[in-house]
Amino acid sequence: MGLIVQKYGGTSVATVEQIEAAAQRAKQARDQGHQVLVVASAMGKETDRLADLAEAIGCGGPQARRELDALLATGEQASVALLAMALLRLGAPARSFTGAQADIRTDAAHTRARILNIDTAALQAQLDAGTVPVVAGFQGADADGNITTLGRGGSDTTAVALAAALNADECRIYTDVEGVFTTDPRLVEDARRLDQLTYEEMLELASLGSRVLHGRAVEFAGKYQVPLRVLSSTGDGPGTLICAENGKGNSKMEKPLISGIASAKDEAKLTILGVQDVPGVASAILGPISEAGIEVDMIVQNVGADQNTDFTFTVRRGDYAEAKAILERVAGQLGAAQVTGDSKIAKLSLVGVGMRSHAGVASQMFKALAAESVNIQMISTSEIKISVVIDEKYLELAVRALHAAFNLAEA
Repeated sequence: MGLIVQKYGGTSVATVEQIEAAAQRAKQARDQGHQVLVVASAMGKETDRLADLAEAIGCGGPQARRELDALLATGEQASVALLAMALLRLGAPARSFTGAQADIRTDAAHTRARILNIDTAALQAQLDAGTVPVVAGFQGADADGNITTLGRGGSDTTAVALAAALNADECRIYTDVEGVFTTDPRLVEDARRLDQLTYEEMLELASLGSRVLHGRAVEFAGKYQVPLRVLSSTGDGPGTLICAENGKGNSKMEKPLISGIASAKDEAKLTILGVQDVPGVASAILGPISEAGIEVDMIVQNVGADQNTDFTFTVRRGDYAEAKAILERVAGQLGAAQVTGDSKIAKLSLVGVGMRSHAGVASQMFKALAAESVNIQMISTSEIKISVVIDEKYLELAVRALHAAFNLAEA
């Protein structure tokens, strides 16, 4: 028996009944002989409710970030106290910890802090005594003792960081799905739960639109080789194990060609036409976009015979209007012919470590899309990923076609 870190997201502790169910699951693992540490998010939409209160007060900007962190951190503090109470009622010794009490030290970047160090002495003492520490996710404290929050995906990151620091045997992420699927089950009825994925595959899927795990937590797990398991908080299935390609717990000798299909509708495309093809033009175009804090994803540059270039890139749909306005200003400075855009696109990606040793994946993908008359607007590849941009209205059709073409419904 070893040490298990259990993490419960907001949808898994949204009600008293769900908190009691989480406590029962933690007690069951302890009764089986494991040491158990629990990490919990705020209940349901509590973080959103607190953020709305802060917005109603009307004091925003950098000067209020310290206070915003102090406010938002109370959501997790409430859920861990309730969860510890539920464990105590079940007869399991338990003690709640805020991020600061758990000695999770971060930098001072309020609302987006990064973990610098965890002193595990206090938590280890509780574990050794048979107690279940229940730690608030999403938060820590800086060198001056100020409460900090870790930003999006913070509770997942807390759980993985604690698992790494305590050398846990497994970090189990309990959520409202049974695991990671070959694609979105809402789009494909025969989408299949995956038994296993590598850190690389899960990181690609997370970055490409899969919302089961946050990329930051997966990256942390891969760096410190923490086995991750995604499980349902309402069922007893085996979930999906995320581990190293050749590491402990990875039982597959031969990797499948494709592990999953990720898709995202939150995309927009911008093109600047007729820019002179000279050194520094890409920087001149993308520099102002980056300075505005807008993240650019796929990039395509085409050079014509007249030494002019057309430069196309994608951004999040919510950034489209601002990015287009910036690009139009840049176009005037560069003497470009025109700026065009399309906010009705989608990104579709095949992910699988099996691509490393198999040729022909791209041609099979393009053939399947062509058979459904789906036009490809942009293409991007890496060693384990092929992404394409298509018209948004064809996304569901394209996902179903590729799921069938690569036989992903079959184990």
